[in-house]
Amino acid sequence: MDRDDFKEALLGIMERKTHWAWPSFTNGVVQKERLHIHLEQEYATYVRDFPILVARAYIACPIVAVRHELIENVYEEETGGIHAGRPHPELFLEYPRGLGMDLSRFSQVTLLPASRSYRAFLDEATQSRGWEVGAAVTTLFVEGTARERDDLDPSRPRRLAPLEEHPLVRHYGLPLDHLALTKAHRAVEGEHRAAAWRVMLDHVAPEARLPVVESMERALSLWLGYRDGVAEACGLSRASAPVC
Repeated sequence: MDRDDFKEALLGIMERKTHWAWPSFTNGVVQKERLHIHLEQEYATYVRDFPILVARAYIACPIVAVRHELIENVYEEETGGIHAGRPHPELFLEYPRGLGMDLSRFSQVTLLPASRSYRAFLDEATQSRGWEVGAAVTTLFVEGTARERDDLDPSRPRRLAPLEEHPLVRHYGLPLDHLALTKAHRAVEGEHRAAAWRVMLDHVAPEARLPVVESMERALSLWLGYRDGVAEACGLSRASAPVC
């Protein structure tokens, strides 16, 4: 697999990182009293431990340039760096805090079955499949979106909606000052995306490309199942879901 084919395979996977239930969350269809399920599962499945997941790839990587990229990501996520001043997992909890949820729930989350499967894969991918897979699954898949192709095109500048239009603000009454994580992501997201792609395209050896693509496909499959489980727990069904 040459570099261009590798890039296209990865982009093709990321473009399928969409889920039928997401419009119900962004349009306010999900009942507020069930919204905590979504936030709890996100937090316990990967948000809380995301710096650890990336750090595993950092530890396993022998390439200095890649380690620099990864440790910058870890530092920002774990501490807030110069942009947020607080760890990103801690900032995530501002969402439920601002919505008046019981934060004690977030220290004792029971993962749904599909959430457990997805998290088990994230652990396996970052612990036993080599740094290439660990970096791809964390910095490319978990942090990335279906808009990766646009993000790589400098002629397509991203248009960010005003914070007042954030779904949690617009539909659930979240005060703007609890969007600290959203603000932090906006400050660093562009560089994180560029770094993830630099690592993949400039440093993954040809013989490691196919295992990376296969692991990314597995990540997508398990992520879709994870989202199915959360949607069902939030009272959604595919038949009644709004069209994207």
